[in-house]
Amino acid sequence: MELTVLGLSFTLLLILGVPVAFAIGLSSVLTIIAAGLPVAVVFQKMVGGMQVFSFLAIPFFVFAGELMLYGGIADRIVKFANSLVGHVRGGLGMSNVLGCTIFGGIAGSPLADVSAIGSVMIPLMKKEGYDADYAVNVTTHAALVGAIMPTSHNLIIFTLATSGIASVSILGLILAGLVPAIILTICNLAAAYYVAVKRGYPTHGKFPGWSVVLMAFLAALPGLFVVVIILGGILSGAFTATESASIAVAWALFVTVVVYKSLTWAHFLKACAKACKTTGVVLLLIGISAAFGYFMALYEVPQKTGEMMKLVSDQPWVIFLMINVLLFILGTFLDMAATILICTPIFLPIAMQFGMDPLQFGILMLINCALGLNTPPVGTVQFVGCAIGEISVGQVMRTIAPFYGALGMTLLAVTYVPAFSLWLPQIFK
Repeated sequence: MELTVLGLSFTLLLILGVPVAFAIGLSSVLTIIAAGLPVAVVFQKMVGGMQVFSFLAIPFFVFAGELMLYGGIADRIVKFANSLVGHVRGGLGMSNVLGCTIFGGIAGSPLADVSAIGSVMIPLMKKEGYDADYAVNVTTHAALVGAIMPTSHNLIIFTLATSGIASVSILGLILAGLVPAIILTICNLAAAYYVAVKRGYPTHGKFPGWSVVLMAFLAALPGLFVVVIILGGILSGAFTATESASIAVAWALFVTVVVYKSLTWAHFLKACAKACKTTGVVLLLIGISAAFGYFMALYEVPQKTGEMMKLVSDQPWVIFLMINVLLFILGTFLDMAATILICTPIFLPIAMQFGMDPLQFGILMLINCALGLNTPPVGTVQFVGCAIGEISVGQVMRTIAPFYGALGMTLLAVTYVPAFSLWLPQIFK
């Protein structure tokens, strides 16, 4: 009965439009009452869930991303990307993909990515004769790469969600995401080029020459160097993954204030306010999800879900496909952090039972969650892109298929070819 109360109350609250964090908390309280246990258990689990040292990395990574967003790093990255591929057919679209990928690598946030690069590239693409739906789809899908890049705070959230299930290191997860990020970028470039050729978009000028590319690269290099610092520092043992987040903030401040001299006091305050808000929401979700996860473990939800899946098939490839479908569906209704925290304790044990490595599952989870960010009704990245492009979600969804295909191909590659996500972690083991 308690499990029924938990599931039905959570679903009903979501349908009524209650924010996810409060829906999780209220359903947990109702469940504890139905079980006849002290309500204080919920709050104990919430506080315990947030008291983890590694969570210090979350506000630092978020703050670093906001500083880069408001500090002018995006403009230099766009110029560098445009110097590389701006001359080919659909070149602005491909520049957009590269720009979003590079900025996503240093900001670690799809939402910050689409806000920074989109505000530059979408109006520019429209001005150059590209359709608004194409500009928005290219930007929003390329921005999703940020979810699996080294500076993504979602990597840390996933390692929390695996607590008590498997031992997953942040460094291992960072390395596991690099090759899939490259694959996703290549697929996005292919989709952007395919649609550009199909619609007959023009070329713009000739290749400017390697000297121009080099100058653009050198201008963007200080901002790009944050990824090198983080990966190099962790791999060399100079600092931990948690300490790397504070290094990212210090470097972002140095680059935007001293090198570029583009971060104003007003923008600094905006970055602080946005980072505080995002961190508060994420930690609230983490705390409440700890209580929610306690009940799912108590009432054996993962085991029962696995038994139900086995009734359909006992073939690993079918089970993995079912997990992907369920994660995609849930990701369209839940925020990324909420999906990770709620679904990992359910599906990770099942995936491991059928032979999937936790690191591989982590990247699979993050790509599915990223896909949900670009799918209504809770597609925050898509909503921001549509607002910048001044186009409706319905218009964008009508031509989204090639870009969904790029994400789908990457997801299938990660799901069924373990080497894509496990090769680098095994090298640096």
